[in-house]
Amino acid sequence: MSGPKVPINPGVSVLGVLKHLNYKEWFAIAEFVDNSVQSFRSNREALGAVGSDTLTVRVLIEDEGIIRIEDNAAGIPLSEFPRAFRPAQAPSDASGLSEFGMGMKSAACWFAPRWSVRTKALGEDVERIVELDVATIVDLSLDELHAEENAARRDAHYTVVELFDVTRLPRMKTLTKIREHLADIYRQFLREGWLRLEVKGEALSYDDPDVLLQPPEWDKAAEPISWRKEIDFDFGEGKSAKGFAALFATASTRRAGFALFRRGRLIQGSADEGFKPHTIFGSANSFRRQRLFGELNLEGFQVSHTKDGFQWEEEEQEAFLELLKERLAQDPIPLLKQADEFRARKAKEELEDVARKAAKETARDAEKGFTAASTGRAQDDAAEEPEAEAAVRTLADEVFVARIDGQAWEVHVQPTMDDAERDWLRVLNTELQDGTRKVVIRVSAHHPFNVRFVDDDERAWQAMLRTAAAVAIGQVLARTGSKDAAIGASATVRGINKALKGMSE
Repeated sequence: MSGPKVPINPGVSVLGVLKHLNYKEWFAIAEFVDNSVQSFRSNREALGAVGSDTLTVRVLIEDEGIIRIEDNAAGIPLSEFPRAFRPAQAPSDASGLSEFGMGMKSAACWFAPRWSVRTKALGEDVERIVELDVATIVDLSLDELHAEENAARRDAHYTVVELFDVTRLPRMKTLTKIREHLADIYRQFLREGWLRLEVKGEALSYDDPDVLLQPPEWDKAAEPISWRKEIDFDFGEGKSAKGFAALFATASTRRAGFALFRRGRLIQGSADEGFKPHTIFGSANSFRRQRLFGELNLEGFQVSHTKDGFQWEEEEQEAFLELLKERLAQDPIPLLKQADEFRARKAKEELEDVARKAAKETARDAEKGFTAASTGRAQDDAAEEPEAEAAVRTLADEVFVARIDGQAWEVHVQPTMDDAERDWLRVLNTELQDGTRKVVIRVSAHHPFNVRFVDDDERAWQAMLRTAAAVAIGQVLARTGSKDAAIGASATVRGINKALKGMSE
């Protein structure tokens, strides 16, 4: 005796839950780019026959809450419409970038409650437009949509996806990250020259970083080596890794780490989210995290349906990392040893330029921070024992003048490379004969903290000097503002917080 049939197709109600997916904006937009790329690659010969040798994908973001993705790929033919718009309908060939049958639907529903697709397939003479209102489709359990048709040239080919009432409209900071991540995700296609990818009018590009060219740190007399090696290993069951690993010529903690690809498209490790497993990169402060980077194309591994990570089995990942670590350590180019031991320095003149520029900009911003921090402080005319101002060699002496509670303040920001200056931060607070309070904020470039974490990084110098200035301002204002030591200590922290806020606005 047979029982009843149980329906198990997902139905259109699944569209209503896609807005809750754990996407990041760049990976959601990448779903549309993936479709464009796959359409172009699958029809490259036919597109070349009509003069389309380059794929152009434009991502347009409008303030009215609209995102538009346009491409000149081969379009969606009528025979593919059921698969293209039905949830979880995988393509017959899942070996490319469009493999799960969910990309466009997932990303569109995550971004917006309403969206449309206008497409013209190469070789057809009709343009078709499909409009989707997710709430209406789900509420009425619609299982069919009407496609509007318009006459079009047979050799035309394109797809335009429009998202309306976008709930996650990218703004300036997110827009910058989207550009950076997408350039990383599609770097291999951008390098090959057949993909042009634009985001809000800006064409994306990927610049390969310079590789360290130095003798081994343990043999300075040897010939310089390009610290890059090819990686190629197979660990059975159709799983393999192929690519390269290298050391940055200029340290970059933000950009270090591996980029992991599958089928030419980055899956994990874009922009500032490089793949940095502890097994290889060690602790957060290791020098490997400043220098080691690379690209690895992985085959035979499963990825998440949002294509933002690999689905590793624990033992599988451990085996992969051990093999990779072994290759990185091997002679004649032992990358790990060189990364651990190498210390780079800019030419003295370049480092001094970085420090001078940072001092000038810090002085400018510190004036705002000083004014913000001094607001509302308690008063105390108690004298303070001045610290003697020893003569040291400074790289710059940027000065600004402020008036606090009727008293003139003369504040100096002085980075120094004098070996005699052992402290990271020295604050000299004196009162001149004319009643002006003179504050000197002096930071040592040779302090171990700056040598290890700041070095020749201009952005790090900017941040470090501003932090030092905020600490100094908080300390001086607290000392001159309260007789009570406990109150003075808390006033220091308040002053630091206010100063940093003022310098960042």
